[in-house]
Amino acid sequence: MATDYDAPRREKEEPQGGEAIEAIAKGNRDQSGKVDVDETEVAENFELPGADLGDEELSVKVVPMQDDEFRCSSCFLVQHRSQYAGDKNGQPICSDCA
Repeated sequence: MATDYDAPRREKEEPQGGEAIEAIAKGNRDQSGKVDVDETEVAENFELPGADLGDEELSVKVVPMQDDEFRCSSCFLVQHRSQYAGDKNGQPICSDCA
């Protein structure tokens, strides 16, 4: 049997009347069949296990910057003077950022 590949194909009939409204309503659904939902609402209701740290206290001792340390003006990390690579625009730079 010969096939005319240039002829327009119709696999489905076009919806009419009440079927058109149903087709529009189905257009608002994603592939899983769910209606589009606001992602922020879903994220607000989602809880990570162990995320409730309200009663925890920090147990880290903060030590002030020592005389042999400097703060890199690029990465803002406190580095030992052995990591000092020079100045850039008058600000100290560590060897990692240089």
